[in-house]
Amino acid sequence: MPFRTTIAPLVRALLERGYEEPTPVQDAVLEEGTESRDLLVSAQTGSGKTIAYGLAIATTLLGESERFAPEAMPAALIVAPTRELAIQVTSELSWLYAQTGAEIVTCVGGMDPRAERRRLDRGAHIVVGTPGRLRDHLERGALKIGALKALVLDEADEMLNLGFREDLEFLLEATPAERRTLLFSATLPKTIMAMARQYQRGALRIEVAKGTAGHADIEYRAIRIAPNEVEHAIVNVLREAESPSAIVFCNTRESVRHLSSGLIERGFAAVTLSGELGQAERNQAMQALRDGRARVCVATDVAARGIDLPSLGLVIHAELPSDAETLQHRSGRTGRAGRKGVSALLVPISRRRKAERLLAEANLRAVWSGAPSAETIRRLDEDRLLSDPLLTEPAGDEDLAVARRLLENRSAEDLAAALARLYRARLPAPEDVFDPGFGPDPKAGKDFAGKGRKGGEGERAAREHVRGGPVVWFHMDVGRRNNADPKWLLPLICRRGKITRQEIGAIKIYDRETKFEIAESVAKKFASTAEVSDGDDITISLADGPAGDAPPRGKFGKGKPGGKPGGKGGKPFAGGGRPENFDQPRGKKPAHRKGAKPGSAGTSSPAGAPQGKPRKERRPKG
Repeated sequence: MPFRTTIAPLVRALLERGYEEPTPVQDAVLEEGTESRDLLVSAQTGSGKTIAYGLAIATTLLGESERFAPEAMPAALIVAPTRELAIQVTSELSWLYAQTGAEIVTCVGGMDPRAERRRLDRGAHIVVGTPGRLRDHLERGALKIGALKALVLDEADEMLNLGFREDLEFLLEATPAERRTLLFSATLPKTIMAMARQYQRGALRIEVAKGTAGHADIEYRAIRIAPNEVEHAIVNVLREAESPSAIVFCNTRESVRHLSSGLIERGFAAVTLSGELGQAERNQAMQALRDGRARVCVATDVAARGIDLPSLGLVIHAELPSDAETLQHRSGRTGRAGRKGVSALLVPISRRRKAERLLAEANLRAVWSGAPSAETIRRLDEDRLLSDPLLTEPAGDEDLAVARRLLENRSAEDLAAALARLYRARLPAPEDVFDPGFGPDPKAGKDFAGKGRKGGEGERAAREHVRGGPVVWFHMDVGRRNNADPKWLLPLICRRGKITRQEIGAIKIYDRETKFEIAESVAKKFASTAEVSDGDDITISLADGPAGDAPPRGKFGKGKPGGKPGGKGGKPFAGGGRPENFDQPRGKKPAHRKGAKPGSAGTSSPAGAPQGKPRKERRPKG
């Protein structure tokens, strides 16, 4: 289907750019009867809406002409929520209107306002900017909009989310009443609808169905990770994809700094985008991505608005977004204009339900898997080496002369091995990662090949860390139903409590919870440190001891054996199912305390206690 616009310079620009057919949103805004009407358009990011409104306002701006008159007052004002998006809009409209003689000026925060005023004084046909900077120019008289014919609000919902409502209302009230207003928004909440009713005249509502155009070419992946292996998983996902450029989203500036430092240290060419950077630094980062000097961008959500890189084939959500809309905005950086892309969500076990909810609300289906293994990446590296242009391109005479000389002194096998070493040396090393093995549905999550059960690998891992001496029991709110396993529990406990593995004793995993021993010498420090979550959404607290066991040895504060600090003796844990006893000798059934009923929850001998006859249960006084 050809583009419906009749303005020849725009048609030529589209054909030269390789546009053969319009996207659904581009076709919708050019349908018969839309030429002079206000439009309220709901379309997802990546659907081609910048070109859509560029085409939609062309007739309003040019009429029957093919070129703009020189040194005119602004005929169109386009408002975007962020600097990056405004710059991106300017870039898109520049090539679309290149043959019309249009002067396009960008006005955004972070740039020199005096230089913007000089450009406005020289004359501009289209002005693109952020709400705050445009308002500033209006109040100072640098921006004159008395002849304005069209006003476009791009990503209006995001502008309201960022707190620009007052600035937007100022701009809307300052523009001529007879202007044409086009409002584009990914969603249409009540606030947007109220704004449309107040500031638009009989707007035609256009809603492009979700899942068409903008996200049809994105493959969604949900990658299971252990809580302490986020950075390792990112390394392996980047290495597996080997995309010309990729973007990794974090929720905070601090996370951006930390992750980018780790990636650079590992050998990735990475840049950052966050709100703390000046506009010049942001421009340098974007230019490094465009010319290939950098291949990875670590960014926050706000800073990454409007990024459009033709080579961007991979989006990684290092931290899950807050809502489904943000998930779509992030993912929409890839899979644009018919290009394929991958959006990978890193999902620790504690975030599984949130990931499922986000995908369901966005009406997206993801493929669940573990992170790519180091062995998988090494095999891919071998295949990539075999197809590398270094080997496939014809060799020149000088290269052949060097090759013959090398073969005189070294065997072909030695030379091939040296080539493989050189190839690997320029690549970041893959990381060994652990797959927690949970499924996308809580009811579908299964244990992973019995690991972590009595007599298995999980038992051996835990038993290595059991030490003699008094201990204090702690509790965390994950269990067998969450595929709890010492392989990732041990690093998590060490990280949260700032202790070593040697200070962790027995670990008992029940259906819905886990209890574990901490050496009494570090228990107080561990309690104050571990109870503060570092984003893994797992609660750690003092416990009464495991179900069916004698009261745990040692004291914490003034508490009595088996009790909480300052409290009475702890009661046996009721419910939760039979625990996994990782401190039991292989092949032996756990001993039961005197008087325990057959089939009750198993127990384990405390580290360092003699085996054999179980000791009497000591009941606390009172």
